[in-house]
Amino acid sequence: MSDSPINDPDEFLTALFKASLEAVSAESLMDFDYPQPIGRSWVIGAGKAAAAMAAALERHWPADTQGELEGMVVTRYGHACKTRGIEVIEAAHPVPDDQSISAAARIMQIAENAGENDQVIVLISGGASALLVAPGEGITLDQKRHINQALLASGAPITEMNCVRRHLSAIKGGRLARLIEPASSLTLIISDVPGDNPATIGSGPTVADSSTPADALAILTRLNISIPDEVRRVLESDISPVTLDREKHTVRLLGTADLMLRRAAEFSRRHGVRPIILGDDIEVDAEALASVQASLARYIARDTLEDGTGCMKPCVLLSGGETGVTVRGSGRGGRNSQYLLALALALNGLDKCWALACDSDGIDGTGDNAGGIITPDSLQRAQGLGLVPSTLLSENDGYHFLEALDNLVMTGPTLTNVNDLRAILIER
Repeated sequence: MSDSPINDPDEFLTALFKASLEAVSAESLMDFDYPQPIGRSWVIGAGKAAAAMAAALERHWPADTQGELEGMVVTRYGHACKTRGIEVIEAAHPVPDDQSISAAARIMQIAENAGENDQVIVLISGGASALLVAPGEGITLDQKRHINQALLASGAPITEMNCVRRHLSAIKGGRLARLIEPASSLTLIISDVPGDNPATIGSGPTVADSSTPADALAILTRLNISIPDEVRRVLESDISPVTLDREKHTVRLLGTADLMLRRAAEFSRRHGVRPIILGDDIEVDAEALASVQASLARYIARDTLEDGTGCMKPCVLLSGGETGVTVRGSGRGGRNSQYLLALALALNGLDKCWALACDSDGIDGTGDNAGGIITPDSLQRAQGLGLVPSTLLSENDGYHFLEALDNLVMTGPTLTNVNDLRAILIER
C-alpha cells in the first residue's frame, strides 16, 4: 500500500469524499432510457441539483426525439449551470425570497399548460422546499419565512420541517401533480432526506401526502414556534389528504445517501481500509451523535477486543443522514462543523484517529465550506492558538475552530445533494 492515500489520512478522507460525490452526481444518475409520450415533454424542477439535472437530462435525451426539451428549473444562487433549452433561474436558500415566489408561479403555469398527451418531467433535489414557494390561500410569504426561520433554528428534523412546509403551500404535498393533470408526470429525485421518502423530499410536490394540517400544527406547537393567527386558521381547517393516480404520476428515486456510502465503502476497500457502514439515515442531534460515535471509535481503537480476536484496522466508520443543531450561540458553523468539534472533544486526542464530516451539496449550513476534518492533535493545536474548544461548541462556532486549524473542506457547490457524509478513520 505504499502508493495508497492512507499514508496521508487527510488526503485519504478528502479523496473518499470526492469519490463518493461522483456516485451521486447528476451526470452519473441521469443516464437511462426515458419514456417518450405521444405529445411533448416539458421539464420543471427545483433544488440545489436542479440545474445540473436539467443539463444532464438534455445530454442524455434521445437524439431522435422530435423537438428540444423546454421548461424551467429553479436552483440556489451560485448553483446554476449552462443548459440548451431549459431555462434556469436562481433563488434564495434556506429562507425563500421573491425569486422563489416568481419561480413557483412560472412552474405552476407550465404545469397547467401541459396537454393531455404530454409528459412533464419533474426534477427534484434537496433545497426544493425553500426554492419553490407558493404560499397557500390566506398565508403570506413573510409568515412562511418567519415559520421557516424558526424551524431551521429549532433543530427539528427535516421530515418535520417539510411536513409543516407542505401544509403552508399551494404547490407542495402533491398539489403540483394536480396542476399537471391531465398530462402525465415523471418525477426524478435526488434525495436529501433520511429514509428517502419521496413525499418528504422537497416537500413532495408531485407525491400524494397522507399527513394532515393537524400534524403540522402539532409539530409547531411542540417546538413552541409562534404561529400567526392566519396560519393557525389554515392548519385548524379540515382538509382531506391529497390523493393521486399512481399510473399517471411516476416517481423514480435516483440518488441517495446509501448510494454515496456504498461508493465510499468501495473506495475504502480498494485502499486496504475496512469500511463499516453505521447507517444512511441518521437523524439525531449532532453533539449526541458525536458522543456515541467517539465511544465506538475508542472501542475499536483498542489493540484487542475482550475475546482476544482484535479488530481489523485500518478501518473507517461511515454514516449518512442529517443531524440537528439547536442554535444556542452567535458563532458560525453548520451541523457538520458542530459534529466535528463535539467529536474532537469526545475523542480527546485519541491517537491514530481522524474524521471528516461534509455536506454533499458543498455547503455546511450557511457557510462557504462543505465541512471539515479533525486530526488526533486538533484539540492541542487549537489550545496552542488560544482557542477554548468547549466554549466554541457552546457558541455554535465550529467553523472558526476548523478555520483556525486550516481544516475546512472547501468544494464550492457540488450540484448534488444527498445529505451528509461522516467518516471516522482509525489506523493500526
